[in-house]
Amino acid sequence: MSFFMGCVVTLLMLLKQSYAEQHVVGGKQGWDESTDFDTWASGETFKVGDTLVFKYSPMHTVAELGSESDYKKCDVGSATNSMSDGNSVVKLTKAGTRYFACGTSGHCGQGMKVKITTVSGSSSGSGSSSPSSSSSNASPTSTSGATCVSGSFVLATAIFVMCYMMTILF
Repeated sequence: MSFFMGCVVTLLMLLKQSYAEQHVVGGKQGWDESTDFDTWASGETFKVGDTLVFKYSPMHTVAELGSESDYKKCDVGSATNSMSDGNSVVKLTKAGTRYFACGTSGHCGQGMKVKITTVSGSSSGSGSSSPSSSSSNASPTSTSGATCVSGSFVLATAIFVMCYMMTILF
């Protein structure tokens, strides 16, 4: 019986993780000066548990800013976190607004910044994974929550059946 309960707990954890989405910031263009980040962000729903992936060339960096004021002024000198590895991942751990800008001189002022508003995971909004009609920069690589759930559901069902069979046999 305890083996069966362990399987159920494992399945529930798998299903919970399957709701998280990965958002490539800027979509297929990534983190660069030619991307309209306001338009891109407006086509996405960011939920607690999701991740942001910043993909960029060595001429860029990612600075997380601590306030809307710093964001509006492009004050990257007061960044709470700076990243420069070209493939930076940020986990959205709580609801609220976070601000990101390129730390390369002049880039933020040219629009290379994005404001991300994260909603709680229980929000009824659905993740946007397909390009919206208003944005050619929507991310085709953003993971669809529905796809993740269906794939995880199949895996979870298979594990559940195997666990159930093992409890009957032993």
